Amino acid sequence: MAAIPSLLRRRLAIVIATTAMLVLLPSPSVAGDPDLLQDICVADLTSTVKVNGYACKAAAAVTADDFYFSGLGGAGNTSASAYGSAVTGANVEKVPGLNTLGVSMSRIDYAPGGGLNPPHTHPRATEMVFVLQGTLDVGFVTAANNRLVARTLAPGDVFVFPRGLVHFQRNAGDGPAAVLSAFNSQLPGTQSLAAALFAASPELPDAVLAKAFQVGTKEVDKIKARLAPKKA
Repeated sequence: MAAIPSLLRRRLAIVIATTAMLVLLPSPSVAGDPDLLQDICVADLTSTVKVNGYACKAAAAVTADDFYFSGLGGAGNTSASAYGSAVTGANVEKVPGLNTLGVSMSRIDYAPGGGLNPPHTHPRATEMVFVLQGTLDVGFVTAANNRLVARTLAPGDVFVFPRGLVHFQRNAGDGPAAVLSAFNSQLPGTQSLAAALFAASPELPDAVLAKAFQVGTKEVDKIKARLAPKKA
């Protein structure tokens, strides 16, 4: 059989390599926590082994308490936050039995008259909130064109914040408000925009923030001072 010309060989190699990459890369439609490979893998929170998640506790040491948490029944202390909100998480760090199961919850309470869960993202999960009480203004911003998708919620309403998008919730009523949140990750992660930009350690350079927000460095320093962690 005639030899394959060198140019054709190079093109075939590129096609084969590209096809292999597409097959091996995970599909975006199934991105999320890894699937479990056994019935349970209760997190050993004391283990020094570092994996994508937590190492499994010995089966003989697993108890019903590993799958139990009672912290969502009562309201959080909204007065402890400058924003007037309190988040109580029920993730793998509180419920070790969630390890490898790809779900978690939280309760968020908002002080009357403007209690705010400030703009933030969850890099590893989509969030769905169910309003327990109160009236909330909620919304998220799309990445494609910075469009705000927002509405006002009442008790019994449900709203979804897509994974990784900036979103917020604000108490729009005169009384307390609260939601239950569900996530498709055992540890969704939370990154507050204000804290990430103005309270990072080490600090982001003033010149970077001043140019990004089109303000002076004095304004940047004022915001940093207000968001700086409180010293014990």
